[in-house]
Amino acid sequence: MSLTAVRPDLTVETMEGPVRGAVNSGLRTWRGIPYAAPPVGELRLRLPQPVRPWAEVFDATAYGPVPPQPRGRGLLGAGRRTPMDEDCLTVNVTAPLAPAAPLPVLVYLYGGGFTTGAASAEAYDATRLVERGDVVYVCMNYRLGALGFMDFRRYSTPQRPFDANCGLADQVAALRWVQRNIARFGGDPGNVTIFGQSAGAMSVTALMCAPSAKGLFHRAIALSSAPSTAYGPGLPEKWAANLLDLLGVPEADAGQALASLPASRLVEAAVRLTRDVAPESEPGTRAVAPVVDGDFLPLHPIDAFRAGTAHRVPLVMGNMGREGALFDQFEDVLPTKPERIDTMFALTGPDLKDRVLGAYPGYPGKREAVDVGGDAVFWHPGIQVAEAHSAFAPTWSYRFDYAPRMAHLLGLGATHGLDIPAVFGNYASGLGRFLTLAGGGRTAVSVSNRFQGALLRFARTGNPGPMWPAYETQSRKTKIFDRTDQIVPDPHHIRRVAWDGYLGYR
Repeated sequence: MSLTAVRPDLTVETMEGPVRGAVNSGLRTWRGIPYAAPPVGELRLRLPQPVRPWAEVFDATAYGPVPPQPRGRGLLGAGRRTPMDEDCLTVNVTAPLAPAAPLPVLVYLYGGGFTTGAASAEAYDATRLVERGDVVYVCMNYRLGALGFMDFRRYSTPQRPFDANCGLADQVAALRWVQRNIARFGGDPGNVTIFGQSAGAMSVTALMCAPSAKGLFHRAIALSSAPSTAYGPGLPEKWAANLLDLLGVPEADAGQALASLPASRLVEAAVRLTRDVAPESEPGTRAVAPVVDGDFLPLHPIDAFRAGTAHRVPLVMGNMGREGALFDQFEDVLPTKPERIDTMFALTGPDLKDRVLGAYPGYPGKREAVDVGGDAVFWHPGIQVAEAHSAFAPTWSYRFDYAPRMAHLLGLGATHGLDIPAVFGNYASGLGRFLTLAGGGRTAVSVSNRFQGALLRFARTGNPGPMWPAYETQSRKTKIFDRTDQIVPDPHHIRRVAWDGYLGYR
């Protein structure tokens, strides 16, 4: 007997064609649904185009291929055997079995520094989130690395043009798919919350400043965003030239090479650029990142928030207690060492260096240097966004300070990415299970319940609840999530004042 005959409601008539899902963990799931045309051939490095409709029932019971990226990170991206292809623009939907009314929609944007990530990654299993919140969950694949977040427009020809911000445009195309189709899956297209962590949170803050995303979402949650990670026009052009050098491609042959080289070559070069080149030449930047192109992103995101041109939707914005520690130990791309910090200030604000570093007693000690790097990239730009947006729309700020015992044994503390199990309620598997191997499982679940509960209330109502006051520049009240939660006015006041006026690479 066919799956469709057993559960007729698993076949959904989308605007593009019928799709058949499955029942997994007591929820309805649809996987690998195309939301845009395959970005291959003439569409490589071009903005996403509409998908061709289909008439036969599309089998949406298996995940689609993940975007080209380095392998070996199955928890958050591509494992050794994960199918991978440039033809990757698909969405996954998870929904309750029988919703009584249209449900809030949560659309997740995965992290991974714009070079790794996948909607099918184990860490983003939304089973508990959907069960607890009675929501519809959507996660999409979007292009990464050189194929999604570099600017090769200067190498365009009339016969072979290139576009910038392809990865962000993919996200917009997926959000348009949500508006067209999510009601058919039980979701409310008038109540869509975008949320993401790390590069996904950078995408959230960038989409809030993208005119083409207007009206496609109604609330936003940015978990460890680095909103200053958007550049233009000089740095993206320089990095594009650097990438060609790494590929061994002369500028005269750039157009043909970019259009025809295997994706694996572009992946490898982008990884070298982001891990080896940019962290030394421009510490604190991300060479694969959104581009302030004057069109898709008319203004730098922080400038757009300050001008009030960002979409005026309710926003939850926050960071981990020690963002930089993870990078210092496992992904050495931040300015967490005095040499890189010196270079960063020489390029971006030499007159502010002494004042800022004076706010970190013990600098140039290792811990203080790590905190400077994390604050420069994540915390300080996040505060800039929160204080700017709060003048135009409801805004809430948090700091996630809880770390299980294992994280402390590793010398990490509450560092970047350790909030993912709390958001999804996944302390029984994957990263969450590892973090609680040394104990603390009950506490972790308690913190997760409070954090996740507040985010779900926000997605449902636009307010995370009475125990979390809004952020405003008079008191700067911030929710601290830890073993015991608290509200703290203006945490890190001395550091905030010291960083005031720092603009970074723009």
